Amino acid sequence: MDQRTPAAGFQKGLTSYGDTGFSSFLRTAFIKGAGYTDDALSRPLVGIVNTGSGYNPCHGNMTELVGAVRRGVLLAGGLPIEFPTISIHESFAHPTSMYLRNLMSMDTEEMIRAQPMDAVVLIGGCDKTVPAQLMGAASAGVPAIQLVTGSMLTGAHQGQRVGACTDCRRFWGNYRAGEIDDAEIKRIGSQLVASVGTCSVMGTASTMACLAEALGMMVPGGASPPAVTADRMRVGERTGAAAVAMIARQLTPEKILTARAIENALRVLLAIGGSTNGIIHLTAIAGRLGIAIDLDAVDAMSRETPVLVDLKPSGLNYMEDFHHAGGLPAVLRELRPLLHLDALTVTGRTLGEELDAAGPPFAQDLVRGRGRPIYAEGGIAVLRGNLAPGGAIIKQSAATAHLLEHEGRAVVFENAEDLADRIDDPTLDVEPDDVLVLKRIGPVGAPGMPEAGYIPIPKKLARQGVKDMVRISDGRMSGTALGTIVVHVTPEAAIGGPLAAVRPGDRIRLSVANRALAVLITEAEIARRSAAAPNPAENPANRGYLKLFLQSVTQADQGCDFDFLRAVEMKERAPARHAGMHYRPPS
Repeated sequence: MDQRTPAAGFQKGLTSYGDTGFSSFLRTAFIKGAGYTDDALSRPLVGIVNTGSGYNPCHGNMTELVGAVRRGVLLAGGLPIEFPTISIHESFAHPTSMYLRNLMSMDTEEMIRAQPMDAVVLIGGCDKTVPAQLMGAASAGVPAIQLVTGSMLTGAHQGQRVGACTDCRRFWGNYRAGEIDDAEIKRIGSQLVASVGTCSVMGTASTMACLAEALGMMVPGGASPPAVTADRMRVGERTGAAAVAMIARQLTPEKILTARAIENALRVLLAIGGSTNGIIHLTAIAGRLGIAIDLDAVDAMSRETPVLVDLKPSGLNYMEDFHHAGGLPAVLRELRPLLHLDALTVTGRTLGEELDAAGPPFAQDLVRGRGRPIYAEGGIAVLRGNLAPGGAIIKQSAATAHLLEHEGRAVVFENAEDLADRIDDPTLDVEPDDVLVLKRIGPVGAPGMPEAGYIPIPKKLARQGVKDMVRISDGRMSGTALGTIVVHVTPEAAIGGPLAAVRPGDRIRLSVANRALAVLITEAEIARRSAAAPNPAENPANRGYLKLFLQSVTQADQGCDFDFLRAVEMKERAPARHAGMHYRPPS
């Protein structure tokens, strides 16, 4: 028997027994126990990541999608082998799904490395699964292609169309305000999620689907078909076939996930009114390949990139409408002069070539031209100031216009427990013009940076009709949320960031026009308060994943990845800086 170690198929990455011939013999013997023939085992091998779980209704079509991918692989002459990894659902993960994203990325990376496969299809959907898979695949270096489960269908309540999860938050706010009763909120809860699939608005799941396509890691048109449609299954079949074709071309992630591709994805994030979480996830993905995200350049890009997609929470419509309007290719067509068209995609063709092959435009109002946008600037703005020297983020397209320039008195909550204890206390000293500040919900402080930045309006104000207030935290917010909410304040309070120095009654000024966020006290006073504060807590965990997380997680401006998973050196920046410090789009 040949003692050499073959580099492909089932003979790739042989188990170490000290005898490569025996390793090959044993592996072949066991796989034949599953009924495979020599002919089958000689084909290009495509791994399929199955993230189905009874705890993850967003992935409820996984069995059908895996079947479609298998069909595509077989038709293209490959051999499909599915395998499981961790599955994370936003609503079923304690303490927060973000806490487990890096664990899922490690699971994905190591299973790709450990098992023989010439290419891999990554099937994810719910918020953190797609970035985790792209992070893991970027590190593993095997040809990889992303497939998403797709969005859910919308439901109806009393004649109005509803869908998760922007409407979830709207109705819950109405319930807190006493505008609807227990019976009605229960009825609404039975209609918000009308099928399996991810949230039906431009939340984080839909955002990451669009960004995966913009990055070139997905077949064209793959981001928008809803989960339960024939279109979604056909995308699955195309994905399987594309995975086989990638093997001969050796289209590994580093050939696709370039700085120019990252810049394209950032442009799309701004134009679709995408989730603020997209910044963190793109930063983590790029960081695996030595590409640093330049937040100031992102903000310069935002000033020149209007929101073109009329979807909740920045607009009025839902993902199934977006699909009917042409999906992401329709957006890319409008952005074409601003994109790097030479960026490579999983098809082996460039983005420009794929746009040339896309169908013609047609009259519709959901995807707008740049001359008549939904919002004049990009959906996301980057803020800096003495509260956020490392930056903070606001989704300006989903905020209340008159609050984008605001000064108010700080009402301070020291942590999530303090918020839960006092937010609905009728004696809480709070007025509509105040600024709600929540500390210690960042990567370390929570831990895991939960989506608690969507601080609820105090019940006594909600019952007076108050719908929005300026809210500031070092945590995150859901991509489905709307309101004047500042998140990702960096560095976080738990590691001694200046947010920790804010006290009740301090004046805070927000100016989105000037990209500024400041507490109106002197630098000397901030330093004095910081010096008098207790030292940041040491790692309280003595074992397990929590210990690893707390000792290794980075801040939001580095993607909240683990420091040991990022590239040793950041060799490029995205977007690229240009003369005069103003962003200039590619010609």
